[in-house]
Amino acid sequence: MDVSEWILLLGRGLLVALIPLALVWARRGSDPLGRLAWVTVFFTFDLVVFGGFTRLTDSGLGCPDWPGCFAKSSPLSAAAAIAAAQSAMPGGPVTLEKAWIEMIHRFLALAVGVLIVLMMLASWWQRRRPGRSPRLASAALGLVCVQGAFGAWTVTQRLQPIVVTTHLLLGLGLLALLTWHALRFEGSRPQGPVWETGAGVRIVGLAALVLLAAQIALGGWVSTNYAVLACPDFPLCRGRWIPEMDLAAGFELWRQLGRSGGEGFISPEALVAIHWVHRGCALIVTGVLLTLAGLLWRTQGARRCAQALLGLLGLQLATGLGNVLLRWPLAIAVLHNGGAAALVMLLVMVNYRLAQASFRPRFPMQARQFAAT
Repeated sequence: MDVSEWILLLGRGLLVALIPLALVWARRGSDPLGRLAWVTVFFTFDLVVFGGFTRLTDSGLGCPDWPGCFAKSSPLSAAAAIAAAQSAMPGGPVTLEKAWIEMIHRFLALAVGVLIVLMMLASWWQRRRPGRSPRLASAALGLVCVQGAFGAWTVTQRLQPIVVTTHLLLGLGLLALLTWHALRFEGSRPQGPVWETGAGVRIVGLAALVLLAAQIALGGWVSTNYAVLACPDFPLCRGRWIPEMDLAAGFELWRQLGRSGGEGFISPEALVAIHWVHRGCALIVTGVLLTLAGLLWRTQGARRCAQALLGLLGLQLATGLGNVLLRWPLAIAVLHNGGAAALVMLLVMVNYRLAQASFRPRFPMQARQFAAT
């Protein structure tokens, strides 16, 4: 790309960033930096969901170079090159529609990067005020740079599964970090009653977040290897509880899309292994999330979080089952991806509130006796 195309590309990213910035400044009477933090969370959530849409529509190579599209700043100026590529390979990954999907994803990523840079600068400027966390904002900037690098490698490495899965996990990690950062701005404003709970709930909450991250990694591995329909039935897999599968080949990380570690293609048994492990781990994660929801239900002030957790868990189970039984429809697959991102945000919020909770002593009588001495 020449300098003029770089300038046009960056200009389009800034133009997209003006939309959330206008939302920040349009509302008066509250902290603009706090609003910027939450708007950045919202647009990062959109970026993660649209990234899933880009992957699910096979648009990741709609523009086979990076950061532009055929060395241009938009598919509009690259229309001739796109048409030539489509004519040369009619069944290939390049079409005008897929190019636009891929470039819109990149424009959104640029906009999120601009928002994070502005948030970091403002946080350092106001670092002495409560809730200003320049270190978290700086960490977010570093993470979004790494995420951008993996976005580039996704294209240059031709959708290698480990690169695409890592790109997804980094996006969700960025969403979690930005959510925690935005929650810190709420410290100076009343947020309802402080949760009163036992210290064990905090352990369950943290375990739920860690297990959810592992399950999302497995789900990303299923999606990037196109193993969603490797088990086309439910609750069995190919008519058996434990089907024939090749775990070693399925979880061989360093290989190209559709290939085994050698010269051949990945086997059906390897794809079955990928799907079956994700399905089995879903049972464990469901059990932990149900346990956490039950504990939150009995915690004063946390019942709404418990209801939200049950609702999102139900959505994930329904869309996961729908992906199998309805043969992986696009709308349900995107909703499954968005539900996972929403669960990450919710569990980050739960863990943040649990970190601030006042803990009831396990043995109240002993606690009162100790306080009296």
